[in-house]
Amino acid sequence: MSLFKARDWWSAVLGEGEEFDQGCLCVGDVDNGGSGHDKLVVGSYMGMLRIFSPHSSKSGEELPAEAQLLEVQLQNAIIQVEVGKFVSCSELLHLAVLHPRKLSVYSVSGTSGNVEHGDQYQLKPVYEHNLQRTACNMTYGTFGGVTGHHSLCIQSMDGMLMFFEQDSYSFGRFLPGFLLPGPLVYNPRTDSFLTVSSSRQLESYKYETLAVATEAESRQDPDLPLKTGGKRLMPDWTFVLGEQALDISVPSFSHSSSSIFVLGERNLYCFRDNGQMRFMKKLEFNPSSFLPYASVTDGSTHLLLGNHTNMLQVYQDVTLRWAAQLPFAPVTVRIGNFPELRGVVVSLSSDGHLLCSYMGTDPSFFATPKVDAREVDYEQVDAEMRKLQKFIREASRTQDILPKGDGEEELIIAAAVSSSMDSPSKALIPEIDGLPVPSVTVQVKVKASCVLRASQLTVGILPPLAVTQDQFVLEPMGVGSSTVVTFSAFLNGRYPPADLTGDITVSYSSATGVPRVLLSRFSLPLALVCVPVSPAKTTKFKITVDTNQAPVDLNAIFPEFSGKSEDKDGNSLAFQFLSGATVTVVASKTSQRYRVQSDGFDNMWLVVKELVQRFDRHFSKLGVKDFKKSFSGTLPLQEYFLSVDHHFQLRVSAQQYQDLLSERAVQFRAIQRRLLTRFKDKTPAPLQNLDTLLDATYNQVMALAEAAQETRELLDEAFVRLRSSTHLLVLLLSLGHGLTPDQTAILEATLLPLLQDTPQLGWEESCDAAVSHLLRTCLSRSPKDQATSLAHLGGPVLSLPSDTSRLKKHITLLCDRIAKGGRLTLASEANVQVPAQVQNLAAPGGVEPIAEGAADGGELDLSQGAAKFIKKKQPSKKARKDKKEASRETSETSMKDEVGAAEESEREVKREKKESKKDSSSSKEKKESSKEKKEKDKEASKESGEKKATKKSSVKVKEKKKDEPEAGEN
Repeated sequence: MSLFKARDWWSAVLGEGEEFDQGCLCVGDVDNGGSGHDKLVVGSYMGMLRIFSPHSSKSGEELPAEAQLLEVQLQNAIIQVEVGKFVSCSELLHLAVLHPRKLSVYSVSGTSGNVEHGDQYQLKPVYEHNLQRTACNMTYGTFGGVTGHHSLCIQSMDGMLMFFEQDSYSFGRFLPGFLLPGPLVYNPRTDSFLTVSSSRQLESYKYETLAVATEAESRQDPDLPLKTGGKRLMPDWTFVLGEQALDISVPSFSHSSSSIFVLGERNLYCFRDNGQMRFMKKLEFNPSSFLPYASVTDGSTHLLLGNHTNMLQVYQDVTLRWAAQLPFAPVTVRIGNFPELRGVVVSLSSDGHLLCSYMGTDPSFFATPKVDAREVDYEQVDAEMRKLQKFIREASRTQDILPKGDGEEELIIAAAVSSSMDSPSKALIPEIDGLPVPSVTVQVKVKASCVLRASQLTVGILPPLAVTQDQFVLEPMGVGSSTVVTFSAFLNGRYPPADLTGDITVSYSSATGVPRVLLSRFSLPLALVCVPVSPAKTTKFKITVDTNQAPVDLNAIFPEFSGKSEDKDGNSLAFQFLSGATVTVVASKTSQRYRVQSDGFDNMWLVVKELVQRFDRHFSKLGVKDFKKSFSGTLPLQEYFLSVDHHFQLRVSAQQYQDLLSERAVQFRAIQRRLLTRFKDKTPAPLQNLDTLLDATYNQVMALAEAAQETRELLDEAFVRLRSSTHLLVLLLSLGHGLTPDQTAILEATLLPLLQDTPQLGWEESCDAAVSHLLRTCLSRSPKDQATSLAHLGGPVLSLPSDTSRLKKHITLLCDRIAKGGRLTLASEANVQVPAQVQNLAAPGGVEPIAEGAADGGELDLSQGAAKFIKKKQPSKKARKDKKEASRETSETSMKDEVGAAEESEREVKREKKESKKDSSSSKEKKESSKEKKEKDKEASKESGEKKATKKSSVKVKEKKKDEPEAGEN
């Protein structure tokens, strides 16, 4: 039996489908029995009023009906019930019931029965008040310090406090700045009312201030002057909570403790009577109710706190003392004294579960049985140990992040693209430049191998391609059932796409409730975006693809375009995109080459890609296993950089339009405010041409918005063309240098880090960061440089660059290093050992990014730590001078020689060391030959040696002084 669990003493379930809330439970001696024992009064939103007198039964379980004293169905919903002295000239307790439009006060009386039916209880109305406003909650107390009876205060939904003194209405006041009602409580120590306003601050109003304030005959604007002689209502003090309050409590069980408790949505607050905070407790759960109930020691308060995790916690101020598990989340908690047990915790749930419980332990009579001692079978234990170790080894070998599914997949997706175009076409644009826009049907079949609930299918395709419907809701499927989804794809723009593939994503929940996602891809035909035409003879851009097999007939490679081709020999074939661009493929008659030519560099991508893929399929069907394709021409970087510059210029123009639009919008709002001020002024004043200025600014805003929209559309087109050019460049690099599929994927992810441009992050800065990372890591010249770059932490924030010169240099350097045999791999970064000298540089700002010149590329920029590291390996002034001359010459030639200047300087340093060693060996030979001379010659040689030493030391001092400003410049 769990220790931290509320012990059920008595419980009952009230009705079916009834709702209860915070004020629906009240504990007190409502029938004035005189025994000091409490009764439970429960009211529901359905208008049902029940009174219980719970007590434990010694003989078995007791039915809840035996403890129920009264059950009455009232006409209106019950918002709150309270027990107090609400009748004048009477010391007896009465029951106050708050309805939305009525306040009723009842007396509960019991009559002893003479037969077996027991006592009888009656509910008699004493008086009632019909309310003019809809009530929200109420509180009671000895308002104004009057003793002997209790007064009532009701808060309406529109922020009015209505005061009732027994059977008469006293007055009503509106709360200032009211929007939504909050909890309301009366503090008898200061004779004030506490509430939390919609501005999320705790407010205190004295009863005296409310009594002398303006009479609330109607809701008035607080900014307008008062119509009566009363004072404006102002709170006595306020405290900003920053969150909405669930309940407020002012305990009065101890005269020494003067605390106000406020339960927020995430915090528990305790204040003094003057509004000063005593403490605050941040809660790690969502509370539902609370009740301060005792003060064991002076200055501290014990309170019960219920939450939505079905826990009832006991706090002493901010310290958790006990926690008990409840079968529900309590909406209200009370403490009651009953005949057999005092201090019972009474809790009520929102669905009518009433529970009387206590916290503690019950004696357990369970005794652990003796275990028969038996001998251990060591052979069996060893066999079990070996079996477990085998399982552990097999589990440690698998490094998959996601667990592999057992058996077949729960869902199978098969996408089939129709071989013929739709008739009629379903494209949104019927024709482009006189050419009809076709559409093709894609059929997706989803088959389930188990019972699946409703799933969703999403079609993802990049513009300018579009589909007739991109989202489908699939019906629940049984075992072996299948569903077929059909949609059409077409061109929805006046420029060719960069990719003819699309994604099909199916999201569903498995039988165990685990969400899963399946992905499938489909490829659209080339005939969807282009038609065959006659070949073009003169073009701007040409690409030649070499193969090791005999030339093939292009009509056999592209059968869907051969019917309309004019060249029956199959040596040439031309494609015209719907946007107007023409791409021609020419096969050489004597060699094994194929030339692709067009007036646009990006237009060739789809044709070259389709040509390479169809070559692979064609020769694989023929059984040719050693088929190879290559590209031996010059890499068209300058043609590629034209697409980069065009995209960058459009990004700059879009940013400028956005800035101008923001300025004109600010100006437009400022003119509107001035005009509104003139129109509101009682004394008419001339507009001073503000209306003309408003019209002109409006026209400018509309013109700038249209220009920004047009630039955005051009930018989207430029980015698609840039993607096509980048795909073509990656393909040429892969064909030219024999890159593996993994290396091609790394290169494509580097040059195309984004699938779509955003105003916050663009292609230029993302690609520059990715290329720079490769140049510092796997494509660095030496392991030492790679380790130095890995020690670099962080980097500059990605933003729109000022120009594209840096990006062009990095892409050129990337292609150059790949051409020189650089390996594209991501595993090399983890295998490089960082030297001890470089580890000192692993700090923020320790290593700079790839060195760039001030304008067109000058000397390499080195940090202070790297300069010191290189400086240790420069013993002579000559080596440093040669290094400066070499770096100056390389900066004038190209970017790749600039990056290799440091390596050349290190080679020269090694040569200087070798020369110094030769000099030292020759000096030793001279010293050995001088031993045979006289003592006079020995003394002369010693003096000459001293002079040389002093001369060398002076030279070193001069070099050191010259090195200091050089290090500062670097």
